[in-house]
Amino acid sequence: MKFLLVAAKTGGHVFPASVIGKELAKNNHEIVFIGTGSEIEKNAYHDLDSKMYELSMEGFRGANLIKKLQVLFQTFINIFKVIQIINKQKINAMIGFGGFITVPVGAACWIKRKPIFIHEQNAVIGSANKLLSKISKINFLGFPIKGLNKSILSGNPIRESFIKNNENIINDKNEIRIYITGGSQGSEYINKHLPKIFKGFSNNIKIIHQCGKNNFQEVKDMYASEGINAEISEFYQNPVEQILWSDFVISRGGALSLSEITSLKRGVVVIPLPTSIDNHQVENAKSIESIEMGIMHEQKDHISKLQDKIRGIIENQTYLKWKNIENNNHINSSKIIVKHLENYLDKNETL
Repeated sequence: MKFLLVAAKTGGHVFPASVIGKELAKNNHEIVFIGTGSEIEKNAYHDLDSKMYELSMEGFRGANLIKKLQVLFQTFINIFKVIQIINKQKINAMIGFGGFITVPVGAACWIKRKPIFIHEQNAVIGSANKLLSKISKINFLGFPIKGLNKSILSGNPIRESFIKNNENIINDKNEIRIYITGGSQGSEYINKHLPKIFKGFSNNIKIIHQCGKNNFQEVKDMYASEGINAEISEFYQNPVEQILWSDFVISRGGALSLSEITSLKRGVVVIPLPTSIDNHQVENAKSIESIEMGIMHEQKDHISKLQDKIRGIIENQTYLKWKNIENNNHINSSKIIVKHLENYLDKNETL
């Protein structure tokens, strides 16, 4: 079988696509990727023997009227481009991982009568996936979403390094180690406030802080001014080591990040991005709270409340309880998804 995998721009879409691509390749299927040609896509797919096509595509929601008209024009042009790809590559089925780029690809597959499958990483279904879910054969879910027909709770496909790891890092019991991340782009709120809240804590706090591009010196200086021992980096490509080093993590509410952190048996203080579409990061955080592997702090609340929550985690040693919880919801996700894809297509061989 030959599968068309569609994902773009963000790690939350691209990394699950690369994991599924590798799982399909293990089962002797062929892979074709469609994206926008971003650096994160090229890095994620570089070790896969696959063809990659680029489409020019912008988001629809939140755009002004002129931009929306441009996006609609792009969509129609891209539908015909994808039809050509389907014909040339002899595609059997499509898997979309969210983002507006999946819409023209899904429309082209629908026109060509090719089965469509989607994967939604978040606890709230995105606009593109919501649209395609009506014509998809199976809707795979990273977190539970009520009321979505034809859905299977598969978990989020996480990278192999977050599954096959040996936790051989020895922590000093007199230290509290915290990994702080605002994602690949960094977070202004996290960079601005987190360095200030640890001063006066009685424990010996050690920090690793991923600050995002062009924020290194400012964040480093802030920690230094507070006398806090911190390692600062703009970006960690694969932060398994940093998460395992930590006692717990402070993070934004991206679905894939939360899935990866909790799969490594680390709890997380989730600070959802308040401008996330449909407030999906808050819903992601609630899912983490429901399995008792984290707590949420919303930006609308005073920073002192966040300080109190972190102090409580340390003083009550809540992080030790988190380390004893196994979250296996995402460990076998790629195998579950590929098995269902194969089973569906085996039963519909005439497609």
